Amino acid sequence: MAEVFVTGESVHGQHVKWIDTRFSLQDIQKGRKDFEAGHISGAIYWDLEGDLSDLTKPSGRHPLPDRKDLTELFRRSGLMLDDHIIVYDDGGSPFAARAWWILQYAGFTKAFICLDGFAALAGAGFSVDQESPMPNRTDVEPKWQEDIFASKDFVKATVAGQTAYTLLDARSAARYRGEMEPIDPVAGHIPGALNFDWEKLKHKGTFNMQSDAKDQLTAVAGADQPVIAYCGSGVTAAPLYAMLKHNGYQDVRLYVGSYSDWITTETVDKEVK
Repeated sequence: MAEVFVTGESVHGQHVKWIDTRFSLQDIQKGRKDFEAGHISGAIYWDLEGDLSDLTKPSGRHPLPDRKDLTELFRRSGLMLDDHIIVYDDGGSPFAARAWWILQYAGFTKAFICLDGFAALAGAGFSVDQESPMPNRTDVEPKWQEDIFASKDFVKATVAGQTAYTLLDARSAARYRGEMEPIDPVAGHIPGALNFDWEKLKHKGTFNMQSDAKDQLTAVAGADQPVIAYCGSGVTAAPLYAMLKHNGYQDVRLYVGSYSDWITTETVDKEVK
């Protein structure tokens, strides 16, 4: 079992670098406003759309930035590959997991998702302020981990039966089945994909660390299966990726472009497997 998640209590008093990733898909300014109103002392802010996505790209709704842009983000954030980094959001949200996956992809070895959201951390006695820190710039060189990334071509090969991976769709069952599609112009799912709604990973507003979460996952995709996680735009698939790793899955990739990228050139399926 990989260590992915930590609690605020487990890192209290330790020297860590905090990254605040609070965001709202309904109000894209809310996360930064919340950060400016108060955040864990010393935390920097990473915005889903401004820092963790490149909205100028046509590959889905939240495309991954180019490596040079991510490298610049890490450098201006004052990060080194062996820093102890804790990423938080409001708790039980997908945004910290998105940032954490990007850090994994870049080779940061001691980055973790905080199970506690900002309010819980503040309530537990962590210092809060409104200062916007200016980290000392670094010259960090990422060590890109290609084995956790799934390109569209890799997914196409999987659909064609040329890899052993299982595609796992993190959206709701209704969206997976194509019964409704409130966001993307085409309803359905990537052919051959199975479904595991990422919301099932939560219990009382946070991620479920109990063994029944693993039981639910393995009921859909066996523990020895390599998995590609995807969702609508690559955001809510990140916590599914994180929970798969936490529960012992060794070979997991994230299709960052996800369904919104897939439908730009490929056909879909509405048949439930």
